[in-house]
Amino acid sequence: MSETSSTSVPPPGAEELDAGGIPSGGLIADAPAPEHLPVHRTATRGKRFAALARNPWVLGITWVLAIAALIVAGSNAGIAIGAAAAGAVLLIALLVVFAIASNQAANDFYAAYADSRGLQRVSQTSSLPPVTALLRKGDRRYTEEIFNGLLPGGLSGALALFTYEETSTDSKGNRQTTYYHFTVAVSQLPETAPFLSELALQRRSGFRFMDKAEDVFRTRQRVEVESTVADSKFEIFTGKSDDMNKARQVFSPVFVAWLAEDAHENLAFELVAGAFVANSKGHLKTAEELDAFCEAAALIARRLDEEACE
Repeated sequence: MSETSSTSVPPPGAEELDAGGIPSGGLIADAPAPEHLPVHRTATRGKRFAALARNPWVLGITWVLAIAALIVAGSNAGIAIGAAAAGAVLLIALLVVFAIASNQAANDFYAAYADSRGLQRVSQTSSLPPVTALLRKGDRRYTEEIFNGLLPGGLSGALALFTYEETSTDSKGNRQTTYYHFTVAVSQLPETAPFLSELALQRRSGFRFMDKAEDVFRTRQRVEVESTVADSKFEIFTGKSDDMNKARQVFSPVFVAWLAEDAHENLAFELVAGAFVANSKGHLKTAEELDAFCEAAALIARRLDEEACE
């Protein structure tokens, strides 16, 4: 380890992560395998739906409203319209019960997931510290679930279902909100802060022939790797003042091959001042997906930590 990386002064991102409740500890030995596995967030939906559908209060209120619709609409527009109105009430009631059952099943799943992996579940809507570009995006940002602790794969930090919103207004004054969902793993890797101030891998969304033109307007340096497959799938950037050789050292041939061929197609990461955020588009919905994502985040973090500590 270099003299710089052994300093006791916390990296710039640590204070915000601490304030945001992100556990410290970085990489630890591999987390133990869970003893039992919840399957997915809809696993108990059928059971929950059946229980709600049999609930006397739900049945009573539904039939009272359906009969009222039948009488009122039937007396004003005829029996056929009354029957249609009653049917509409029953359909709406089924949809409401289905939505409630889905929410209850999701809660069952996330509670079981946290319990089976020894994580602390923070279920209330909250926010993550804005330590990277992704966590600063949008007009509004929030999480629907946060799990703190030692994540599968051995990374100490937080696993979260993160969303940011962008609101636009057209020429007629109509407002439209677009929602962007991500699953993220956030951790503190203090040893990397003196090594590189910033390193980011993002999945390619534009054309490769536009790279040089776009780079003219960037404040970061593009990191080139010797892999045509990798270059077609993602882009890598490091800080404006960072050592390009150090950034390239992180992306060993084995690591690049894993990113290009074995890692999930939506996997990306950001490292800023020792704050590490791995992300995947969408809210992952099964235990298998969440575990695989956490294990991939730990693999990336381990590679960054190894290179920083050499």
